[in-house]
Amino acid sequence: MERAQERAAMNGVDSTTDGPGGPVQETEGAGTALELLVHGVGGTTPQDMLNDPRTVRITGDETAAVFRRAEDADAENRPDDHRDGPVPEAYVWCNLTSGNSARALWLLLLPFMVVNLAHWMRPTAHDRERTVRLYGLLVRLAGLTLTVLLVAAACEVALDLAAWQCAGERACAERHSWLGFLSPAVSDGGWWSHPGRRLALAAVVPTALTGLLWYLSRRTWSAYESQQPMSREPEPDEESGGTSLGRPGFWYGRRLVARLRAAHTTAGLLTVAAAVGSAAARFDRRPGGPALLDTLGWLLEASIVAGAAFVVWVVCRRGRSENRLDQELDEHLVRRLPLAALVLLALALVYAGWERPGWQSAGRLPGDPTFGAIAFLQGLLVIVLAVVAHLLHRTDPDPRAVLRGLGGPAVAMLACALGGVMSGGVSQRVADWLDGTGTSIDGPPVLLTWQASVIPPLLVLLLLLCGGLVWRAWRLRRAELGRVGLDYAGEPRDPARTRRIASTRAMATLTDRAPLLVAVTSTATLLLGAGALAGALATDETPSKAADGTYGFVHGVAETAQALGSWLIGVGFILFVTWGRRAYKDASARRTIGILWDVGTFWPRAAHPFAPPCYAERAVPDLTWRMATWTRAEVGRRLVISGHSQGSVLAAAATWQLTPADRKRVALLTYGSPLERLYGRWFPAHFGPAALASLHAELDCWRNLYRLTDPIGGPVRLPGGCGPAVDREALKDPLAYGRTPEHPLPAPILGHSDYQADPAFAEEREMLLIRLRPGIPAPRPQPAVES
Repeated sequence: MERAQERAAMNGVDSTTDGPGGPVQETEGAGTALELLVHGVGGTTPQDMLNDPRTVRITGDETAAVFRRAEDADAENRPDDHRDGPVPEAYVWCNLTSGNSARALWLLLLPFMVVNLAHWMRPTAHDRERTVRLYGLLVRLAGLTLTVLLVAAACEVALDLAAWQCAGERACAERHSWLGFLSPAVSDGGWWSHPGRRLALAAVVPTALTGLLWYLSRRTWSAYESQQPMSREPEPDEESGGTSLGRPGFWYGRRLVARLRAAHTTAGLLTVAAAVGSAAARFDRRPGGPALLDTLGWLLEASIVAGAAFVVWVVCRRGRSENRLDQELDEHLVRRLPLAALVLLALALVYAGWERPGWQSAGRLPGDPTFGAIAFLQGLLVIVLAVVAHLLHRTDPDPRAVLRGLGGPAVAMLACALGGVMSGGVSQRVADWLDGTGTSIDGPPVLLTWQASVIPPLLVLLLLLCGGLVWRAWRLRRAELGRVGLDYAGEPRDPARTRRIASTRAMATLTDRAPLLVAVTSTATLLLGAGALAGALATDETPSKAADGTYGFVHGVAETAQALGSWLIGVGFILFVTWGRRAYKDASARRTIGILWDVGTFWPRAAHPFAPPCYAERAVPDLTWRMATWTRAEVGRRLVISGHSQGSVLAAAATWQLTPADRKRVALLTYGSPLERLYGRWFPAHFGPAALASLHAELDCWRNLYRLTDPIGGPVRLPGGCGPAVDREALKDPLAYGRTPEHPLPAPILGHSDYQADPAFAEEREMLLIRLRPGIPAPRPQPAVES
């Protein structure tokens, strides 16, 4: 029975029967109709989307393509065969995010992805161009600090813990034979045992990491984001809609990504050069040191500082070019800047490897100032970003915007926290591995230990918050029990089924509590991070040692927090690596990670070039080209683009890229759509009320389906006066409460899936097609009923 309903949904309802707005009559001269289906997160197969085991690829490649049923391959040549319903096509883009096993490595880029999201979360603002530019600049600078932090963590592991501390201690070097040739005691003063040469050799690790990030960014650009959108002139009133997604160059950020890639690669190489060269320079500045090497050390450090200043200038110099399709490239900057940094790094390695009698490694490399400066700068950038976001929000307040416009700064803080946890986790695990006894080496910088120690109180706070959210959901479930009875009035009562429906509805509302969770987490992270930085700078000791001599309770709490934090960060790092390794081998786990990328990598790389690639820079031009070529090929052709979940976001973005004349021949059907519930609230500058209202007005054919049991999709909530209603009354889920002739078996609770199984889907699609037919006064959809 359900299979038959899905088939009916695909083939359309009878055009001579009564629709929801009245009788429908066939029209002579109407062109062939096309339904372009776009799937959502997690992906699917064209066979499932088209409900037919025999499908053929119409256009596209192995990465993303459009499919049809085999019987519809030549539908354009047989228009009379498709008068009763549209020709269904499926655009399959899941391989852009969850394809081969290399996608698992993108987990390492998670902080970069999160900070890139913060760039697009700015509040709506009009006539505040300078403030908007400042917002973007601050996020780009925060992204730059994350690159420096990642490379500094690699330097901490390879240079400090392995080459400097472990190789410099006989007991540690003897436990790890692969370090024997670097140890002065084990190798009897071998050539590589010189401290500077050990550091120069270990610098291969962070240098290789920087090169890998550069390679991945360049390679993924070629594979994902190099598709040029349709060339067109910007409309005179392009900004009237309140969104920049319709600008000709929005989905083609080649110039900015190339500039940022060069700047971040240079920053990474300069970080390695500073870590290697500064250690040797400090030794040369001792009284009686060689004057020539001392002079060279000053010149080297001055060159590194000048290079760092130039990198900051490059990051600040230019933002995105969206008003036109910018195909230019700053060739000299992109090529010569990383090359100059590579030459400077080579000079630093030669300088550090020079013979220096009497130089021995002891204690730690002074990494605390570096990590402390990064943590302080990140906190300062987030605070200033919050001030700028608040000023933007005040110019055009949006009551639905997340955290009153502060969603971007909160997410930027989470990105910095993720970077700190990942860098601290790597350092802590490597230190424990190298020195199992905890006595032969000093371990990672004190600040990293302090940061690990604040994780337990943060987790306690989050557990309390989650408990409160669960309690709220339980109370809401009790209220939903009565509403379920009203929705299915006259049905025999089944308490167990009623509870399941009410529980599903209550749990679906937890999505709307995400802003509270993000706000509490980011605020607590900022405050606890500031406390950790202050404690490390004030004591220069680990929390347990700093608490010696205080009250027993204080010392016990500090010692417990330090041990538990170290254990938690270690376990978290191991789970992170294990998940990535499992995803590398297991397609199902890789698919789960792909869902994360589906949501997080929709936006172009505007703040960080090493973030996972933006699949929309391939998917949006694909959809735009398909819609435009179909509607322009023949007079009277009609098109309904049908998007589920994340597919509805892609559909809306592609529709914005069409010309006004093309938009009038396209109808939009969205279901399970996060356009307003997630994107409108978290990205108000691009999907806010003004943007969605303008899209509705330009299309004049848009219907949206949602369920109360759906945790992702929701109503569009467009204000009155902007055309026919968009939202249909919330669909019943399940379709039937008990057993009926149409549903002899219990109907499932569908939630976010299988919207096409609901008869409302075929009804709404047919209504949209009627509205697109030339020469017919289309019946207006019924007003939406807000739930």
